[in-house]
Amino acid sequence: MSFLRRRKGSETSKSQNSDSHKQEKSKRRGEDESKRKGDEEKIRKWSCLDSCCWFIGCVCLTWWLLLFLYNAMPASLPQYVTEAITGPLPDPPGLKLWKEGLKAKHPIVFVPGIVTGGLELWEGHQCADGLFRKRLWGGTFGELYKRPLCWVEHMSLDNETGLDPSGIRVRPVSGLVAADYFAPGYFVWAVLIANLARIGYEEKTMYMAAYDWRISFQNTEVRDQTLSRIKSNIELMVATNGGKKVVVIPHSMGVLYFLHFMKWVEATTPMGGGGGSDWCAKHIKAVMNIGGPFLGVPKAVAGLFSIEAKDIAVARAFAPGVLNKDVFGLQTLQHIMRMTRTWDATMSMIPKGGDTIWGGLDWSPEGGYNCNAKKLKNNDTCTACQNGNGDLASTKKVNYGRFISFGKDVAEAHSSKFERMDFRGAVKGSNLVNKTRCDVWTEYHEMGVGGVKAVADCKVYTAGSILDLLQFVAPRLMARGGAQFSYGIADNLDDPKYSHYKYWSNPLETKLPNAPNMEIYSMYGVGVPTERAYVYKLTPASECYIPFQIDSSADGGSVDSCLKGGVLSVNGDETVPVLSAGFMGAKGWRGKTRFNPSGIRTYIREYDHAPPANLLEGRGSQSGAHVDIMGNFALIEDILRVAAGATGEHLGGDQVYSDIFKWSEKIDLQL
Repeated sequence: MSFLRRRKGSETSKSQNSDSHKQEKSKRRGEDESKRKGDEEKIRKWSCLDSCCWFIGCVCLTWWLLLFLYNAMPASLPQYVTEAITGPLPDPPGLKLWKEGLKAKHPIVFVPGIVTGGLELWEGHQCADGLFRKRLWGGTFGELYKRPLCWVEHMSLDNETGLDPSGIRVRPVSGLVAADYFAPGYFVWAVLIANLARIGYEEKTMYMAAYDWRISFQNTEVRDQTLSRIKSNIELMVATNGGKKVVVIPHSMGVLYFLHFMKWVEATTPMGGGGGSDWCAKHIKAVMNIGGPFLGVPKAVAGLFSIEAKDIAVARAFAPGVLNKDVFGLQTLQHIMRMTRTWDATMSMIPKGGDTIWGGLDWSPEGGYNCNAKKLKNNDTCTACQNGNGDLASTKKVNYGRFISFGKDVAEAHSSKFERMDFRGAVKGSNLVNKTRCDVWTEYHEMGVGGVKAVADCKVYTAGSILDLLQFVAPRLMARGGAQFSYGIADNLDDPKYSHYKYWSNPLETKLPNAPNMEIYSMYGVGVPTERAYVYKLTPASECYIPFQIDSSADGGSVDSCLKGGVLSVNGDETVPVLSAGFMGAKGWRGKTRFNPSGIRTYIREYDHAPPANLLEGRGSQSGAHVDIMGNFALIEDILRVAAGATGEHLGGDQVYSDIFKWSEKIDLQL
């Protein structure tokens, strides 16, 4: 019995122990489950905030580490690594020519282009406190990120006068530092200046003709007396260098600015500088134009029409809608459009010569151009040739004459296949939006739905109708521009009206100086796809918007198609098409013509683009891109030789890789 009681007691004890163990296990599982849920919640909280912080911290740490290593390593290490990969590097042009015995001879004048010259604040509103003589353009652009609306306010000009707004004075930076670097590490003139120094040049024999690139050319004299300063400095440099004439090197829009200067300096006061008809002959040896947009650039049309170009269209394709929305509370593109439409100098870049130069609805000088990069390198650009009537004898037509087409089908079809409506008499309808809800007001808001529809219904715009289009969509801009610039072709250059300054920057409406011993060089890159025409679409209506947009979905559908992302490309330097950079040198000024009555010798020097072989080469020494060409060794060598006394004949005359001479012959222009 005792045994049974013990057995029962033992079984009861075991049962109790088992229940207790189960309870403990259940409790432990509950605690583990609770702990696991807590850990998961911590992980979720971590991933929402802390991961971003850690990522930013790691990026910053890596950046500072690389920066430290870069500053700590020997200066010769990058060159050693590059030479180990690519072989020995050639001597820079300055060192090469110094070894040949070349020395500084002719003083040098640099004329910077649009946006490359620094601008600094001399007077501003309260939001710009602490920025006196700080750069608002060029340098680090730090103020753009700190106070963007204040920056836009101070970079804008008066929309009626094209000059300073009340209480604001922004002025160009002076000296070589004005345009040697656009931003830290991004050179413009610095490489050329360094190579000139190798053969003996210094600051007293070099002069940066800095100017405010926002205002019209004549207004740089009205406000800042910039043209008078250039005249005085050139005269001083010639007088203090034994009577040796200067070599002038303009870049980009600076080419047009110096064309204006050469007419201004000859003209009588008060409109001109009073230097007389022989001033250029006495003071200028050569004008070496780099990337000159002599006849304008199609990119300027897209910029004024919809504040776009190829890069903006690509950005929109990657992130649809982002640029159309308020970014950090700002209507970004609208602010930029309002600001840039006060910059009168941009209107100097509108294409000149109309349909005679750029082509019409169904023809263009470059018709038949093949955009295949491999064929471009071999200079094979004729896969579709034109017949005598100007129609392309090929099913693959590229209608470069159509600067703006609404729809891919319209861009590719023959003009007889669609009907165009005349927008010029259209009545501008009701406002697009309630302007009280817009941070910034653009002229598009005054067009209304009716005006926008009329622009789209016209379907196609050539160079001849672009001016009417801009007059319709931006009347204030064009009212100022019409008083400062002209875009036609002169019938009779002896007509007294062409003595007005509005014609001086248009090579088709003015004569070159009477300086038969002067030389003019057209130096530019080739082999880079360059914007020539655009396919547009209407954008969906919203509160505050720009109603027209490049259609990034429009694509040619083949590898060698010239239409990609709504942009039709042609040969050029990425900004200036070959036609604009080379036509005047190839035909308009070649020999004695009505545009060049004294027979100034002209030379075309093209530089075939070759991208850098690796990252260690930076932007490359054989680049043909619009700004990067300033570091092209072949171009720098040509400049140094001329500065040291050589002529165009010594350089070998013309150096041509494109079809500029063939395209020029297709243009029926009275010479």
